[in-house]
Amino acid sequence: MPYSTGIVTNTRFIGTAASSVVVSTRNIDVINSTTVTVHIFASVNSSVFYTAYLTSYVVAANSFDVRSFSIGGNVAYEVQLSSSTTSALFTVTGLDEFGNLTEDQRIPQAELIFIPTLSPVI
Repeated sequence: MPYSTGIVTNTRFIGTAASSVVVSTRNIDVINSTTVTVHIFASVNSSVFYTAYLTSYVVAANSFDVRSFSIGGNVAYEVQLSSSTTSALFTVTGLDEFGNLTEDQRIPQAELIFIPTLSPVI
């Protein structure tokens, strides 16, 4: 099932800009592993998105995985996530250059938007 954070504004003008985004995944299935795909789009000028990251990895049964992706210098970003099973729980969190949580850039599973498919690479 694919999800999106939607477009996240990432400027100091309205708060603290994130220099990295952290994707946390928990596989609650106690038997089966899951393959997670992370697709991060970013924009440096508020008009064009580009593919900043596209990666896949396996999260073992009954375990979790935490990955960090650099997004500093981008004024907006979007994280799209997909799992090969329905047993993955996600949280996306922005961190500033000191590793502190950025205001309004913590998107837990309940706030992720279901999308029909991951967007194509651009």
